[in-house]
Amino acid sequence: MTVLSLRDVSRDHGGGPALVHALVRVTLDVAAGEFVAVMGPSGSGKSTLLTLAGGLDTPTSGQVVVAGADLGALSRAGRSALRRRAVGYVFQDLNLIPSLTAAENVMLPRELDGVRSRRARREARQALDEVGVGELADRFPDEMSGGQQQRVAIARALVGDRRLVLADEPTGALDSHTGEDVMRVLRGRCDAGASCLMVTHESRHAAWADRVVFLRDGRLVDATPGRPGPETLLQETT
Repeated sequence: MTVLSLRDVSRDHGGGPALVHALVRVTLDVAAGEFVAVMGPSGSGKSTLLTLAGGLDTPTSGQVVVAGADLGALSRAGRSALRRRAVGYVFQDLNLIPSLTAAENVMLPRELDGVRSRRARREARQALDEVGVGELADRFPDEMSGGQQQRVAIARALVGDRRLVLADEPTGALDSHTGEDVMRVLRGRCDAGASCLMVTHESRHAAWADRVVFLRDGRLVDATPGRPGPETLLQETT
């Protein structure tokens, strides 16, 4: 079953001489249980691809379907509800709320979707344990290291029954050992049936994916099927 489908998706910014084609007619499907990594040089459209897939932005043209719902046919409120229920997003700048503890940050999307506080807190603690920071549940973001904040943000993306996980450089603030632990968690979620679309510049992390797609100048230029090793990815990106 296809969880994410993009059909001829383009996204333009600006107009006239300042027109930028961030994405150009991208077509991509991600199946249930599939882990897809996105690689490419800076400015190639990787983060734009994630924001469109998550309904945080709308395409200039083309169609984005998530969990059977055409995002273009939904109201803003409808897209927000779909994100809360089905989509987990690891932002590059984390977007943790400073006034909330780690557990409160993680449980917030569940509470907004109507889950009772006790259940939301239980699920939040399970997600924090899953990424190895369960002991930080009652700490505020400014009481954590950058790597710890990163793992809390990942826990927030995984909490509940998320069918699609979108991750923008999810290991950016982590050391290599912790980064591998996070990749193992994401891989485990896919093996359990979720879908993951991850932007990364690290070939060793892309090697955890089932498939790697390459963007250049907003266009999908190549794809590596299967589970490639880092050597293959380095050859593709150099």
